[in-house]
Amino acid sequence: MARPSRYKAEFAEQAEKLCRLGATDKEMADFFGVTEKTINNWKKAHPQFLQALKAGKQLADAEVADKLFQRAIGYSHPDVHVSNYQGEITITPLTKHYPPDPTSMIFWLKNRRPDLWRDKPEPTDEDGNATPVKVEISVKDARIRDDDQPDTEPASS
Repeated sequence: MARPSRYKAEFAEQAEKLCRLGATDKEMADFFGVTEKTINNWKKAHPQFLQALKAGKQLADAEVADKLFQRAIGYSHPDVHVSNYQGEITITPLTKHYPPDPTSMIFWLKNRRPDLWRDKPEPTDEDGNATPVKVEISVKDARIRDDDQPDTEPASS
């Protein structure tokens, strides 16, 4: 007879929060005091647990994608500068500007449009279909080195 599951209904909400924070299945297993296999079993046995994991991961991924996009195109945000001059504290509102980041742009484009932004794009025909690459193999006599003449047997006299 199988051992009763340690799963509790409130684990779904906790798992969703952990996924929002970027937790992996292994980290969740550690949190719940079980193995990764048990986490996988809970996914199969409890649809609300699986849905909570998907929702948490989807939200976290969307937030990261948004931040990457903002970093790639540049952004501004309101801020304040606090200073102390001769005992007088002043708070000055300002707007901080962050220019577009080329590394973020490259990362975004390589992942979103690999057909156009690969490091080594595959050759394509006019319809955009990949064209076959011609490969030639030549076999040389292993007894002949490029800088030598072929080995010949000495002539007999």
